[in-house]
Amino acid sequence: MKRWILSLLLNAVALVVVNVLFESFHIDGFGTALLASIILSILNVIVKPILIILTLPITVVSLGLFLFVINAITLMLTQGLIGSSFVISGFGTAIIAAVVLSIINLLLNRLVKDTILLNK
Repeated sequence: MKRWILSLLLNAVALVVVNVLFESFHIDGFGTALLASIILSILNVIVKPILIILTLPITVVSLGLFLFVINAITLMLTQGLIGSSFVISGFGTAIIAAVVLSIINLLLNRLVKDTILLNK
């Protein structure tokens, strides 16, 4: 449970960082980023596996790069569920934001989780 909450917080921080980096990606505040993180994690558990199975041939042919498109789709679904406090203006922005979000999440998880696990 603690790891899931930590992952939600780190994902929310990553969303705020992406908000700062891109003008066409807007989140009202950290509370909205946290809500988006929760919805995104739920969509990643429920919708993403279905999309991966349905697009498996395209994913294999693209050597896995199509997974960024799937991440962008889940990001756009999150934006649609939250409403006007989370706006991504365009699918191209969503793809680039998904790539940057993945990189930032990777770095934050390595930095924070490894530090916490080493201190135990």
